[in-house]
Amino acid sequence: MPKFLSADEAVKLIKDGDTLATEGFVGNSAAECLFKAIEKRFLETGEPKNLTLFYCAGQGDGKDSQVNRLAHVGLVKRVVGGHWNLAPKMGKLAAENKIEAYNFPQGVLSHMCRDVAAGKVGTVTHVGLKTFVDPRVEGGKLNSVTKEDLVEVITLGGKEQLFYRALPLNVCIIRGTTADERGNISMEKEGATLEACSMAQAVKNCGGTVIVQVNRVVQAGSINPREVVIPGIYVDVVVTVPSLAEHMPELLPIHDCIAGSIRLPMAAIKPMEFGERKIIGRRCAMMLQPDSVVNLGIGMPEAVAMVANEEGIGHYFTLTVEAGPVGGVPMGGIHFGVSLNAEAIVNQPSQFDFYDGGGLDISFLGLAEADQYGNVNVSKLAGRIPGCGGFINISQNTKIVGFCGTFTAVGLEIAMEGGKLKIVQEGKNKKFLKDVVQRTFSGEYAIETGQQIYYITERAVFKLYKDGLRLIEIAPGIDVEKDILAHMDFKPQIASDLKTMDPRIFMDKPMGLNQK
Repeated sequence: MPKFLSADEAVKLIKDGDTLATEGFVGNSAAECLFKAIEKRFLETGEPKNLTLFYCAGQGDGKDSQVNRLAHVGLVKRVVGGHWNLAPKMGKLAAENKIEAYNFPQGVLSHMCRDVAAGKVGTVTHVGLKTFVDPRVEGGKLNSVTKEDLVEVITLGGKEQLFYRALPLNVCIIRGTTADERGNISMEKEGATLEACSMAQAVKNCGGTVIVQVNRVVQAGSINPREVVIPGIYVDVVVTVPSLAEHMPELLPIHDCIAGSIRLPMAAIKPMEFGERKIIGRRCAMMLQPDSVVNLGIGMPEAVAMVANEEGIGHYFTLTVEAGPVGGVPMGGIHFGVSLNAEAIVNQPSQFDFYDGGGLDISFLGLAEADQYGNVNVSKLAGRIPGCGGFINISQNTKIVGFCGTFTAVGLEIAMEGGKLKIVQEGKNKKFLKDVVQRTFSGEYAIETGQQIYYITERAVFKLYKDGLRLIEIAPGIDVEKDILAHMDFKPQIASDLKTMDPRIFMDKPMGLNQK
């Protein structure tokens, strides 16, 4: 039988030096009341100290919530995380060498929860080869005080693999919806179940403490056994937060449509405004094929879902999110990770099994920097450490990948004149560099594995070949020398049959993609 405690009582069970595993995905599914209680306890008592923080997906609001609450010198000594962008306070500690900091692929860490639960010594996978997590490159270390090697290259069955050493997990904080008196946990209000069950299993089998925050407690036997996500035999402590607004700070008026209890009419979703994001989203949407399985990354790729819905082609293919939703329309921004009107919600480790094995037909991911070899960086930028998240899992294993973003950054302004694209003001920062700052995606690895790789901007489309990037399309009105080559640190190959992008992309009205 679990203990039923307050948040303040529960976090007293976290001991100095513990490895704390936390659950959540961007602004979703995090036990914020427990994060608050840990921070409060540390600020009042100086305990717990010297924690190792382990998490799979990025958790936070980019300001103060979730992982940001743990960003205090002395509270955390080491972080092993999949994505850092939503926790700038923790990222600042890493940048200042005040904590040891690792960034590993989100899917690898999600699978590591299962491997720790099963008593394995680590996680073996091809994911990460020839990227910055490869120990021959950076080993996933984010600063100079991070010394210990947690990844090594091995050969199994004649194939090169990466071995990620398992971390014993001592305590975890997870959010559910309902607990019964025996500690069985359901998640009917959640838009994703993530690796909640695997994480609880791992901590339990490490002899640790599993703490679950819920909104309500019901009589034993009240929950349909098929709806139990975490069996009570894994749960040590239940913390009840009766206020739904406090329990789920990210609560939306349409949250029932995210959790799957009702469906929102797709016509209720407003079209996005016309601009460079929509232009890029449209060019990407033209690559979607009937019956394909698709992943969309956070940021610019979110426009693809909006365009597909506006064009009435969303039912031709299936959009998926690494957090677990299959089908429907992925949410964006702080709500990225859940989907409106999903057809299914699987756990995150299973979703990454499908992704890592090559189940995705096409993916659209962000583009912060690209270089002459086709490498892409989204994980380490000037002044901040966004991290890789699921980017490496997805980009290395999808048959066709479209990296999408504006051609330049910071201050770019465009306009349409007579059906032609005009650059009113060029962005201050180049994105196409001789060498990227960090290799989140390896062009060399993509060529070896036979992937089709595209780089899609508002004015140009490139494709990766053995000899590097090749310019294959330009927007109407764009001059190759003045608007493209002048703003690149290398000269790409130029296709002999260089095409003009479809003029419908640049008109402020529906393209009619459902009629092709």
